[in-house]
Amino acid sequence: KHEEELDPRIQEELEQLNQPSGQINKLELQLDEARSSYRRILSDSARNLNSQGSQLGVCIDKARPYYEAHRLAKEAQQETQKAALRYERAVSMHTAAREMVYVAEQGLLGDRNTMDPTWQEMLNHATAKVNEAEEERFHSEQEHQRVTQLCQEAEARVQTLQKALKKVILKSKPYFELKAQFNHILEDHKARVFLLEEQVAKVKTRYSVALRNLELISEQIHTQRGRMRATGRRPSVCGGRSSPVGAEAGVSGVENNWADGEKTRLWVERHRESGWGQREQPVAEPAGSDCMSLISLQAIASDLEECDSVEHLGDMNEAGSVLSEEKGGVTKEKQESFIKQHHRSVSL
Repeated sequence: KHEEELDPRIQEELEQLNQPSGQINKLELQLDEARSSYRRILSDSARNLNSQGSQLGVCIDKARPYYEAHRLAKEAQQETQKAALRYERAVSMHTAAREMVYVAEQGLLGDRNTMDPTWQEMLNHATAKVNEAEEERFHSEQEHQRVTQLCQEAEARVQTLQKALKKVILKSKPYFELKAQFNHILEDHKARVFLLEEQVAKVKTRYSVALRNLELISEQIHTQRGRMRATGRRPSVCGGRSSPVGAEAGVSGVENNWADGEKTRLWVERHRESGWGQREQPVAEPAGSDCMSLISLQAIASDLEECDSVEHLGDMNEAGSVLSEEKGGVTKEKQESFIKQHHRSVSL
């Protein structure tokens, strides 16, 4: 059996499928290790903190408000820095937009006689940018003032608690320093876990896309093969029909014999219209005799048609055992003898 060539698209998609498959296995192993490491560090930190807390006692709970206020003050300070950067960018954008407006105005003043639409469009665009930058600068300034006030309040609270809880803060300092150290390590491991999860999700998406492409290619190939089988069973209407082979050759011979019989019938009809079979009849025959003669001719033509049909069917039945050329000759002889017989009966 002829071995079909592999579709090149399948090879490409298989390569795209194999690459993510190895990456998925590798990344999933790394992800499992990162999760196990995170759980192990979390368990160790909890055990060490509990041990440290049991040694220090109630001073930890007393000093906790100070460290919480210190954490909030640090977050407020970071927000203040972000707001300050945003305000600086807004001021820079506003300055650049005003410079664009100045350049556009100078261009329009230089072309007083002709109002250049390019300069007009540039001026409109620069004016819109100035308005946007002005609004952004206003909002960023308001935000910067708000977070700055919150930061100042948080720092003031830290100073107040530090004065009030100075002894317990010093006593509980080892516990909170250890806790901050463990929190930093856990945050790093958590970030690594999240990164690996994102990478695994992306690679699995690539794997799914390649698998889906393979399914689509398979469906296309299946559909194409079905169409090829269908066209192989039924001849194409537009492509025409090839020369007959085997048994069809016999059938075509019968059709040719039928065509010869059809020519014979047309020849009889044409001669009948010209008065064939009526030349030797007496002139003084009654009208009934003419009618009978016409009926006789119609019967002869009908017999010829039936003969053609019968001979056609007979030739089709003999198509499997006799060559089409011999059948054509026999059928032609039968038709000629049959026509002569009817010719004699008409002449009589």
